[in-house]
Amino acid sequence: MNVPISQPTAPVYSDLNIEEQAIEFRGYLKSLGAEISEEKSPKGIEDDLHKIIGVCDACFKEGSEMEIETVLNGIVSMLVLIPVERSENLILAFCEKLIKAPGYKLGIVTLRVLWLLFQSVEERSPIRYHVYYHLVQVARQVDHVRAVFRDVDLLKQQFAACPPSNEQMQKLLRLLHEVLLSSHQSEQAAKVMVELLGTYTAENASQAREDAQRCILAALADPNTFLLDPLLALKPVRFLEGELIHDLLSVFVAEKLPAYIHFYQHHKEFVHSLGLNHEQNMKKMRLLTFMQLAESNSEMTFETIQRELQLTPEEVEPFIIDVLKTKLVRARMDQAAKKVFVSSTMHRTFGRQQWLQLHELLLAWKTNLNNVHDSLKTVTAAQLELMQSGQ
Repeated sequence: MNVPISQPTAPVYSDLNIEEQAIEFRGYLKSLGAEISEEKSPKGIEDDLHKIIGVCDACFKEGSEMEIETVLNGIVSMLVLIPVERSENLILAFCEKLIKAPGYKLGIVTLRVLWLLFQSVEERSPIRYHVYYHLVQVARQVDHVRAVFRDVDLLKQQFAACPPSNEQMQKLLRLLHEVLLSSHQSEQAAKVMVELLGTYTAENASQAREDAQRCILAALADPNTFLLDPLLALKPVRFLEGELIHDLLSVFVAEKLPAYIHFYQHHKEFVHSLGLNHEQNMKKMRLLTFMQLAESNSEMTFETIQRELQLTPEEVEPFIIDVLKTKLVRARMDQAAKKVFVSSTMHRTFGRQQWLQLHELLLAWKTNLNNVHDSLKTVTAAQLELMQSGQ
């Protein structure tokens, strides 16, 4: 390709076969100053692609984002023409180059290119997992994880034709958990972590120690996570029973504020070593304690709230307002009477007692519906009788 080095132009390959495209790319990359010969390799097209991919990052330094994307997409178009069993190392090398693209704008470009590659690779190919893993890494760099991950169910569907190994899925879920947390998607991060812990069995639960601790810490530190009871049922978390971190989780699951204060007073260094903020923990425990009080008290005085949550009189009203904003508790505050009237609350735990309450509630609804149905039948029968008598 006769292009001046000072003004390189991205290769156009629409009418060229793969060998001719490789020669065009060699010339183009050489014009950018890359150390590559313009001659095709005597070893064949795979060696050509190996050499091209080795210096393809030269295009990061020249041209617009559109031109760079055209070049990289051209490499994708060649890669997918190579039989999968012979292209895996080439694809891995290409992915490694793309995750090193400097800056946000080039990161967006490489995100699109990797997504194209992921969609282009045969669904039954194991290499799709590796492409997706690199895709998530780039998504983290440009804070666009929503572009590549929606939920765990869709993730599984994407790999249904060629499921990753258990170890590979664990590695991917750990990465997704980190990326989602850094993107402030705590709810999705929690679901991913639960999925990760679910990949362990009773036999290898002990190997999940770090993942289980990471799961507990993320849940405790997240200001928007209040339903912690399900964590206790996970095998890797149960394996931690008897350890301080499990004791702390148990406090957040079912105990009230005084229990946390007692734990903190006896294990200050441990709490701080976990990276948890004591003041944030206090705030969360006050909310959880209020929820627990609301389960059995439809009416609470400010004085009770002040005493149970260890607040000053001036802090009670702002606290109640904060609780109502979370929508964990539906209630009405009567400032004149200094009372709170609770209509409903989310339960901190959902065990046998809660199931019995739900069963009783559903039975009551069923009875009421039957009564309404019977009443309608009676009214309808009476109307028909009146109509007939009128005739």
